[in-house]
Order: sequence, then C-alpha cells, then structure tokens
Amino acid sequence: MPQTPTSVDAFIDPMCPFAYQTSLWLREVRDTTGIEIRWRFFSLEEINREPHQPHPWERDWAWGFSQMRVGALLRRQSQSAVDAWYAAVGRAFFVDERPTQDPDVHREVLAEAGFDPGVLDAAMADPTTIDEVRADHDEVVSLHAGHGVPTLVFDTGSVIFGPVVTPAPTGDEARTLWDLVCLWGEVPNLYEIRKPKTRDDLVHIGEQMAPYLRARSWKSVAKPAP
Repeated sequence: MPQTPTSVDAFIDPMCPFAYQTSLWLREVRDTTGIEIRWRFFSLEEINREPHQPHPWERDWAWGFSQMRVGALLRRQSQSAVDAWYAAVGRAFFVDERPTQDPDVHREVLAEAGFDPGVLDAAMADPTTIDEVRADHDEVVSLHAGHGVPTLVFDTGSVIFGPVVTPAPTGDEARTLWDLVCLWGEVPNLYEIRKPKTRDDLVHIGEQMAPYLRARSWKSVAKPAP
C-alpha cells in the first residue's frame, strides 16, 4: 500500500490557471481525507525572467508577485485566511474574468471575501512580504528543482509538478487522482508521465482557459522544463 500523505505544501502563483484547478482538486481531497494544505508561493515572473528584465520585487506592482505579497500578509493570520484569499482571487480571475492583477480590482475582491481592502496597501508597504514570497520561491527551486506551478511537496517526501488537469475532478474522480498521486511517490525514479494532446484536447483546454485568456494582461512565457 502507498504511504498516504497527511500534509502538502502547495506552491502556487495566482497567475497560473492550472495551479488554480489543482487548488480546487486539493480542497476536494481535503474534504474527504482531512489532508492539511499549506499554501506557499512560487513566482512565474521570476523563474521566466530574462536577464535584462527587473526582478518582480523591483517593480512598483508585479502582476503575480505583488498579489502573492497580499497572500503572504494574510498568511500571517492563518492558513485558513490565505486559503480564503486564494479561493476568492482564483474564482474572480479564472471564472469571472476579473483582472485581479489590477490593484483596484484586487481590493474589490478582498472586500467581497470579507477582508479589509487596505490589506493590499499594507502588504505593499511592508518589505518583509517580499522576503516571505522570495523565501518560498527560493526554497522550492533550490531544494526540489521547482520550475513551475503547481508544485506539491508532501510530508512523505514525494514531490510532483502537477497534476495538470482541467476541469478539477470532483467526487470519485478526485479520489482516484489522489490515489494515483500517492502511488507516484512509491516509484522514486519515475520522473514524468504525459498524455499526448490531440486536437480535441487542445480545443477542450482552450475552452476551459477562455476566461483566463480574456482576463490576463500578459502573454504566457515559460522556459523549457529540465
């Protein structure tokens, strides 16, 4: 029998649609297994940054990194606070097509989720929120060769990039995927399994990603994975 994790560090970036779908699946798994989710941060802007570009923390406002600074400040309250923040921001962006990378929209979403919208300004005024996001990012890159999101680090020692799935499975399908992820950790030198994407698959993914594509302010850039 596979060793079943009891907790997971889930590294996310609020700009990533696949990380959001994985977060929905993880919450479904949490409801049925009781696994503890610790939300942590990974910067797609930093990992894909070109040498001539400024670091995201050097900008007045960075689309993903600055949002994670808000999450980091809320995480100081509790994991449940950052969980509620990510759920609200993710739904607003990836479902409702609201550009949460716009500070004014982000403040609106905070207020709707029951937070003080001034949390955003407090996070941006506090340079230690930069330190917290960078620490998470640097840890998963240096210790686990993180190159993107979602990256899941389990208390069993298993680390995976993914699962990359859309829409997030629910019910029995969610539990089946959980069992597969647990089994993955039983084969330490299993590095990759990929399903080839047919034209129908690409159409499906495009339909699922349509709200995100309309709400984003950037073009996707990703360096090749190792």
